[in-house]
Amino acid sequence: MARHWFLESIVGDGSHVVYNITHLPFRVGRDPDNDLVVTARGLSRHHALLTADSSGRIRLTDLNSTNGSFVGRQRVENSCLLSDNDIVHFGNAEFRIRTRVAEPPAARPSEGHTLVLPSGMALSEMFPPNEAEFLDLLGGHGMSGAAQPIVEADSRCVFAYELLGRASHPLLPVSPMRLFKMASALDREVDLSVAFRRFGVAAIAPRLRGFPLFANTHPKETFSEDFFKALVCLRQEMPDLDLVVEIHEAAVTESRRLRELAAHFRDIGVRFAYDDFGAGQARLNELGEVPAHFVKFDMGLIHDLHLAGESKRRVVGDLVKLVRGLGSVALAEGIESELEAEVCLAMGFQLFQGYLTGRPIPADQL
Repeated sequence: MARHWFLESIVGDGSHVVYNITHLPFRVGRDPDNDLVVTARGLSRHHALLTADSSGRIRLTDLNSTNGSFVGRQRVENSCLLSDNDIVHFGNAEFRIRTRVAEPPAARPSEGHTLVLPSGMALSEMFPPNEAEFLDLLGGHGMSGAAQPIVEADSRCVFAYELLGRASHPLLPVSPMRLFKMASALDREVDLSVAFRRFGVAAIAPRLRGFPLFANTHPKETFSEDFFKALVCLRQEMPDLDLVVEIHEAAVTESRRLRELAAHFRDIGVRFAYDDFGAGQARLNELGEVPAHFVKFDMGLIHDLHLAGESKRRVVGDLVKLVRGLGSVALAEGIESELEAEVCLAMGFQLFQGYLTGRPIPADQL
């Protein structure tokens, strides 16, 4: 079946627009006689030419343009072959080259062959690099993970593990923070959160039978129906799994919704924790109305707590008393030194998590 190529751009409102390459050769430039007319200061009158290659791919030839053509932000000298998902700049105009066999892309077709760009000479970066690899990651390819111990504060015995997502693809960052930055650029944060959790439950949970497992959620998914349905299915498939769902501090915004969510968790036998407590607002109102099984104090409160002034220590200590008085378990996150641990133990923290008591263990080493 014949391969069909097109150029994809992102316009001012953030929507994706495709320009079909209906024939080859296909000219790009500023003059009206080009097949794709790009009205931008950085383009030459006849900027670049796309032609068919015997390999079945498209060849990009720069037509001695003033500001150059770029593939993967590298300037093209004479010509080069293009691959699916390559990021191409004609001057400062950014496109992604795409191919499809049958189904149209998830973007609206252009109504013409003219694109008007704002002035500016710097190369834009509207398409995140390595997007194709990231989408493969969401499908489970190159996915990895780890489990970090959560220990009892007094005995240091392992009480539970937190499931952590990672990537093993050589072209993607390992760090979940950087991966979520990519996900945010693509509006795929929930998909990444789901993929991490799915991997953790499938690949790590069977190796840690008998321990409660803490699983993260993204604020965008916390109150969604799909999220709860997935938990119901998980409980049916793994009835012995002792799952603790971590609710991010940013999602704790409305007591009524939290009460409903807590009731749903109770109905299916899932416990929950407030994560990053104290990172923003303390959320005392929600904590008082809907106490969680666990409250994870943000590492920003714990770091160098032994060096903190009396006022900060008193505030943290009073919060620990409040949490315990509501029937929740107080967990100190980010413990890195024995001095921090001693202060937290004296304050009444019941659980510790951090590099001092256990670094994340890769899934294949569990």
